[in-house]
Amino acid sequence: MATKRPARGVRGELRGEIMMLFVATSDEASSCESICNASSLAADSRPFFLSSTVVSTVFVNEKQLRQLFYTGHALKFSVMHLMIEKYYANPNVRARMLEFLGGRTLGEATAMFITADGDSPDVLFKQRPVRDLWDGLEQAKEIARSFWDRDYLIVDLDIEYVNFDFPASPYVQPKRAFELQQPVVKAIEEQLLRWGIAPLHLISGRGHHFIWKICRQSDAFARLCGLGHLSESLRQRYRTPHPTSGETIDDNLGSAFSGLGMVLEYFGQKIMAQCRQTCEIPIQLAAVEAGPGKHGREMVSIDLSEYGDDLYTRCVRMPFSVYLKPEQQRYCLGDPFVNAMPYLFSIPLHEMDVSQAIEVMRCSEQTAELAGQASVQIPDGSDSTLEMIDEYSQSKLAHFHDSFYSEEHESPESWESTYDRTPLEPLPDCIRQPLEQPNELLLKPAVIQNVTRAFMAKGWSPRHIAGLIRSKYERDCGWGDKWFRYDATSRADFYVRLFAGQIAVGTDSLIDFNCRSTQEKHYCCNPKCGKNLVNLQHELRQGNTQRIQPEQVS
Repeated sequence: MATKRPARGVRGELRGEIMMLFVATSDEASSCESICNASSLAADSRPFFLSSTVVSTVFVNEKQLRQLFYTGHALKFSVMHLMIEKYYANPNVRARMLEFLGGRTLGEATAMFITADGDSPDVLFKQRPVRDLWDGLEQAKEIARSFWDRDYLIVDLDIEYVNFDFPASPYVQPKRAFELQQPVVKAIEEQLLRWGIAPLHLISGRGHHFIWKICRQSDAFARLCGLGHLSESLRQRYRTPHPTSGETIDDNLGSAFSGLGMVLEYFGQKIMAQCRQTCEIPIQLAAVEAGPGKHGREMVSIDLSEYGDDLYTRCVRMPFSVYLKPEQQRYCLGDPFVNAMPYLFSIPLHEMDVSQAIEVMRCSEQTAELAGQASVQIPDGSDSTLEMIDEYSQSKLAHFHDSFYSEEHESPESWESTYDRTPLEPLPDCIRQPLEQPNELLLKPAVIQNVTRAFMAKGWSPRHIAGLIRSKYERDCGWGDKWFRYDATSRADFYVRLFAGQIAVGTDSLIDFNCRSTQEKHYCCNPKCGKNLVNLQHELRQGNTQRIQPEQVS
């Protein structure tokens, strides 16, 4: 398809002149000019709109930027809200969304619920019946669909660029952000092709999604059921009627979702090992802070975190939905930057490369045109996924998983005489503090990773490390309703299993298990504690000499 000149983000430096760019078709430009005329913007700081283009430019100095700050949000909201309403009225856009929900009509959809969120930083992901889709579109909301499906197990592999110091980086330099992910994306595509899996490939503001589905009557589904593990607390949650649908999640579906997470954990480790030498920045299986580089603490996340939570809590953004994450993260990106950004859209990577997709997703007209050309029906990969499961089942990681689940947590009734008696004084303060003051440190993947490493160095089994963390989650530490919404046992098991599994098979070299790296990640709470993480690193290496090997995961 033909592409137009892309809209861009903020360029220049805040202390100098800034170029602010807005998406504007000729019709939208007229609307913008009307709003500008009615606003208090100085004449020389109003956007200049070019007819028949998708780019409009305004140069402002610091004084004008402050003036624009007060009116920019309202300006953007008024113009863009109208643009999104018009875009969502496109019948092709609506047809593609129905397709992604699993039907040709709302009544035929197999997705159990949707979410519809606006640009508020308080994103609630409130679950709504699928029949509310049209209301969400009329309100110009960002739309997501549930992982929970009536007929299928939905598979989603989420790859994204994360910069902990400069969160606006993927929007300011999208080409660079996507180029850094390319070795990982290429390796995923090649491996999925070898297994015969042809996923739906979506692209959004910070990365990629590879999505397919597994029929609940298939052999692959049965195999995943046999692999998965459900805590008794999660089993009871699944058996409670869901407030949106009134339906329950049966044990087979819950177990298959758990098993899927274990298989994708193997896939993620395989990709990490393969791309370690070709990817310019660190790769992790969750949002784990990396050490600083020229562009800040940046990494590529093969984000498996969705498989650590209850199935009915997780969603995936719909293709052709508006992408509101920058607006929702206004608190860390800054008003001037967000006001200057065009709205983005989630789109399928269809008959175009990533550079073209970056342009298309920044233009509502091109995105609507794409909706008339590209199907987003989730492909059935039931038969092909069997080969992936077979490979996992013969791996070192599968052996580790068997060992992990061969033990049980101590029962809550015995915590006072077991986990609560854990001696913390000999541990470095960065390990001790999250266990003494868990909220919210013990929710951070990088912290859980180091706690797992430290206790494995001291001879603890991974499952009991998870039990220790669970005992902190289930105590009154000011968690609010968090552990009413999520299963604490499953969350603790997932993250400890994720990080201990990398140690067990050798994908974690422990290179950042030291005091300096912990300081660089901003998790050192006392540089003068007198205890060195390197000592624990040495203990862990010595205790795992048969397992810590620089080899590919196989």
